[in-house]
Amino acid sequence: MNTPLLDVQGLSLHRGTKRILDDVSLTLGRGETLALVGESGAGKSTIAMALMGLIGSGDARIEGCVSFDDVPDLIALNEKGWSKLRGRRLSMVFQDAGSALNPCYTVGSQLASVLRRNLGLPRAAAGRRAQELLESVGINDAAARLSAYPHQLSGGMQQRVMVAIALACNPDLLFADEPTSALDVTIQAQIIRLILDQTRARGASCIFVLHDLALASQCCDRIVVLYAGQVMETGRCDVVLENSRHPYTRLLKSCVLEIGTKELDALEGGVPGYDAMPAGCRFSTRCPNATARCANERPPLAEVDGRALACWNPE
Repeated sequence: MNTPLLDVQGLSLHRGTKRILDDVSLTLGRGETLALVGESGAGKSTIAMALMGLIGSGDARIEGCVSFDDVPDLIALNEKGWSKLRGRRLSMVFQDAGSALNPCYTVGSQLASVLRRNLGLPRAAAGRRAQELLESVGINDAAARLSAYPHQLSGGMQQRVMVAIALACNPDLLFADEPTSALDVTIQAQIIRLILDQTRARGASCIFVLHDLALASQCCDRIVVLYAGQVMETGRCDVVLENSRHPYTRLLKSCVLEIGTKELDALEGGVPGYDAMPAGCRFSTRCPNATARCANERPPLAEVDGRALACWNPE
């Protein structure tokens, strides 16, 4: 079996006495696409930020072991070590391009600065490469757009610029954090297809942070279902979504409105606060199959029917 590009084992994030991420484990193969899905507050974006080294210091404390290609432990890196990885080998497309792009600089200067800092290109070569990158992500009249400020571009064009910046140095791994949530539906499919085409052409791996299960099934090879910072179920998308075994995955699927259905079957209750989390499975407070054991003893993430599952009473 090939060594994974990314191997996350026992990733936990503490803020003071609160345990935000609880023993998260996942792997990502080379050239593979992985979806992190779950309700708001599941920890999806937090995982991506932690794996990019973007969790602020202060009261935050990260535990676990994260290996990335030839880097044995990302968590142990200092800021100098991270600066050699971010933008070059690890990159991210943020949720809201309008907020992520600097409004004081043209998109051309922002693209060129990434190329000059990370690849050492001279100014003229960086400018030419910036134009090529804008053309590669489908921006018309790229030469003229180089001098545009972010507010002069539409939301879809801003997100295309973000994709160009993220892929400028041909990273090995791209994180796409809800990359279409700020866009209308006619543009969403274009941006997802653009990210997939660009990463696959480069042989890069991609981790999508998503709420949309249908989108995850269409664009990702594997899926990780998260709830309140814990992994509930993970495996190939077709296996997990077509024959879900964890009660949370099944209930999450039932929240999706499909043609021919009359109403949504929403989950009852809400996610407890981090100060009130059960000692065992965090979904036990809302799970229809929960027993006393579920609340007090955390189930291990074990192989069951072609997927990894953390549940004492699977479907």
